[in-house]
Order: sequence, then structure tokens, then C-alpha cells
Amino acid sequence: MQREGSAFQGLGVVMLKELSDHLASIRFFVLEMLVLLIALVTVYAAAQQIKDTTAEDPFLLLKLFTTSRDPLPAFLFWLSLLVPVIAIGLAFDSVNGEYNRRTLSRILSQPIYRDALLFGKFFGSLITLTIALVVLWLMVIGLGLLFLGIPPGGEEIARSFVFLLITIIYAGVWLALSLLFSILFRSAATAALVSLGFWLFIYLIWPILAEVIATAIVPPDPRYTALGLQTPGTVELQQILARFSPSTLFAEAVVALLDPTTRSLGPIYLSQLQGAVLGAPLPIGESILIAWPQTVGMLAGAILLFVIGYVIFQRQEVRA
Repeated sequence: MQREGSAFQGLGVVMLKELSDHLASIRFFVLEMLVLLIALVTVYAAAQQIKDTTAEDPFLLLKLFTTSRDPLPAFLFWLSLLVPVIAIGLAFDSVNGEYNRRTLSRILSQPIYRDALLFGKFFGSLITLTIALVVLWLMVIGLGLLFLGIPPGGEEIARSFVFLLITIIYAGVWLALSLLFSILFRSAATAALVSLGFWLFIYLIWPILAEVIATAIVPPDPRYTALGLQTPGTVELQQILARFSPSTLFAEAVVALLDPTTRSLGPIYLSQLQGAVLGAPLPIGESILIAWPQTVGMLAGAILLFVIGYVIFQRQEVRA
């Protein structure tokens, strides 16, 4: 049977309904208040640390994201930790919740196709996260202006804005993953536990496994270990394996943007240092080029996870 009209008919309705539900939910309010509280404390601690240790720097705003003060980690650490939790919290019951409430067949009996339903749920959650991240970004800039007393420059704003875009893409990866598990598992509790378990595996265990696997495949060279150095082949393989983790890709991309002196995200060779002034900041265009492969990798991962969920959802039985 041929479909009538566009496959995305009703997309706006579903998206606005999801956005409204998320913004009005207690779950989102609690998670967002937790992030705002942590951001306030860490940015204040970073500002005090900058005042104590930095005499003059053209990128003070960027240091608010990366500077830590014992016992608090940097704001960037908390962001990379909490963004996946919020994304999972928004999407783990997006589809299976409709199954459990016996509302999915009713929705699809309206002039709304499965395509529009799935895209609407994903983009509704992504817009919710985008609103939260934009508010957080503006708050950090405002707090930096308040605590440091120095207005940020144009390049600082541009770098922090690109950092915001990369963070939204990073959140999209975990939204797509959580949506996939919401399609695979009918139980919302199972989807939430599997999503959180996968996140903990990727965040905590995979970097260790990457090192173990790389060492097993490319054993350390005694010539390097005798000098206290790592074998280049082992380091390169470990970095390749670690980049299967969205957290690693996100960390590498934002380091290239928030630290203008970063010239490479891998091993640095002598040819790369020829004619370079050590410690000199790179133009923002070159920093974006350095972070571009990691950004594209996260975007591709989000698209791949969504496509897998889309194909599975199209083949599922939806009758109550």
C-alpha cells in the first residue's frame, strides 16, 4: 500500500509535544538544577584559581571551562559526565513508554507515520537539550564576566560557541543510543539500565581495554621502555581504539578548541614543529580543522545509531 502525503506529516506536532513534556517534567528539572549547581560552583572555583595563577592571558573565558581547583574537577569534566546522563534520562522511555501506555497504536492511527513519530521524538529531546546547553553556555559567559571583570574577546566567544555546537552533537550521540535501547526493550527500566551500563562501560572501562588490547597486539619495544618511553605503534593503536568512544572524541575535539595552543591530537612529529612558535595560539580556523575529524566521527555515530533504531522500529509490530 502506498503512503499518502509526506512521510514527515505530523513531525512538528510530535516534536512540540515532546518538547513540552520534557520542559514540564520533574525529571528534566532535577537534572538541569543539578547541572546548573555544579556549573556555578566549578566556574566560581575556576575563576578564583585564574585570579591567583594567571597574570595575563588573552583567553581567560576559555580557561573557565578547563581550569580546576582542588578538590573540584574542571567544568569540562562535569559536562562530559552529565550530558550523557541527561540525554539518557530524556530518551530511555521515548518509544517503550508509548507501548506500555498502549498509546502507540492510537498515535499511528492518526495521520502520523512512524517516520514522523521517531524523528519528532529525537528532535524534541535534542531541542530540549539544546535549550539547556545554550542557557548553561550563557550562564558561564555571564559568570565569567562577573567573576573576572574582563569582557571576552570575539575569538573567545567564537571558540566557545563552536564548543557549544560540538557539545550538542555529543549529546545527540547519547540521545540516539538511548532511543535505540528504548526501541529494543519494552521495559523502560531495562532500557535505562542498559543505556547507563553502556555509558559506564564506554566512559570508564573502554579506555583501559583499549590500552590492554593495543599492548597485546603491538608489544612494547624494549628500546623505548628502557628510556621510559611508550612504543609509538602501541600509542597510535591505543588512540585509534579509544576513539571508538564518543567521550574520547568529545574530549579531543574540545581540547583543540578550548586550548588554542593545541597543534595535534595525536603524536607530534618534528615536521609539525618546523617554523612553529611553541606556546603561540593557533587561529580558530586551524583549531576547527584539528577538531573536525572527531566532530564528524560523533555526528556519524549519532546518525548510525538513529538509522539502526529507525530500521528496527519500522519492522516492529505496534498493535496494542
